[in-house]
Amino acid sequence: MPAARIIRLRLTAFRSYAGADIAAGAGPVVLTGPNGAGKTNLLEAISLLSPGRGLRRAALDTVGRRSPEGVAATSWSVAATVEGAYGEVQLGTGIETAGADAGGRQRRSRIDREPVGSVGAFSDHLRVVWLTPEMDGLFLGPPGERRRFLDRLVLAVDAEHGTRVGALERALRSRNRLLEETSTDPRYLDAVEHELAALAVAVAAARVETVRRLAAGIAASRDDASPFPWASVALEGALEQALANEPAVNVEDRYRAALRNGRARDRAAGRTLEGPHLTDLVVGHGPKAIPAAQGSTGEQKSLLIGLSLAHARLVGEMAGIAPVMLLDDVVAYLDPDRRAALFRALAQIGGQVWMTGADPSAFEALADKAERFSVSPGRVAADRDG
Repeated sequence: MPAARIIRLRLTAFRSYAGADIAAGAGPVVLTGPNGAGKTNLLEAISLLSPGRGLRRAALDTVGRRSPEGVAATSWSVAATVEGAYGEVQLGTGIETAGADAGGRQRRSRIDREPVGSVGAFSDHLRVVWLTPEMDGLFLGPPGERRRFLDRLVLAVDAEHGTRVGALERALRSRNRLLEETSTDPRYLDAVEHELAALAVAVAAARVETVRRLAAGIAASRDDASPFPWASVALEGALEQALANEPAVNVEDRYRAALRNGRARDRAAGRTLEGPHLTDLVVGHGPKAIPAAQGSTGEQKSLLIGLSLAHARLVGEMAGIAPVMLLDDVVAYLDPDRRAALFRALAQIGGQVWMTGADPSAFEALADKAERFSVSPGRVAADRDG
């Protein structure tokens, strides 16, 4: 399977960097340095070359480099030279300060310096997946966290999913506002619910297909002896469950009728009480046949790593190119055997991997296969001794 590789990354006025320029090769990229040096900022920059708001989910007008007074720069950019299935290509995105007639600060995206409609156009050349410490509590957290995780899984294989989810959220807000008004013309609600039902089924169907493929991939590569246990995955949601057995048009019609019949109930509740905005991703520890939340802290972390590896394999199969993987401080809490197992699994996937850590010794098992960079505040330098 071909792999997309970032061979050069350039930042301008992004987070802690006035500027940065990293030249990388085909092997794993290891970024080490003290806490707070800016390692995660580099991974976040790469994550913004994929649809969505990146691994921190930050508002894009807040990621510009801050002045000593704490004011974020009014413009920033992330650019990468990517070597992939279509040869070498230049990808770039950022916020430019435009004139008043141009709408002020706007995000721009370019391929080979030519404007494109959105960063979603990058998906033909680059796919990105990531694992960060903030995801460690996924199985114990609220359903909303797992739903966002689920939608990131879908977004990595379907670049339009984020647009549909955003439109669904806007339609839900519109319906809730109309329900708050006592004299709303029912025809307005009919129109909003018609759009809402179509969006809801489209979002649910994308989730169902991704989870179905993910579960099949996990079953095909199942290894009970792996230190990263295989996960069982399922969706808990009325629409998703219905779509597994019925045509989408039937599910859409029934959901539209449920919205209409539930107006009084939803008005009293102040929100829409049925729909894919309430879906949960149910994950289990496969070998032990227990819910993921019942595993130990170590088991949950290993399970999450295994799930992320399975997702990366799925992205490669569906996109036809192995994704770039971003692992932020993932190896720090693994014992040497699990670190070595992780490095082997990453090599089998075949995509480029960018990893961060405070301790360079955590990456000793990679030997000379990795390119190493030392990160200090506002600066990145190739580690010639690595």
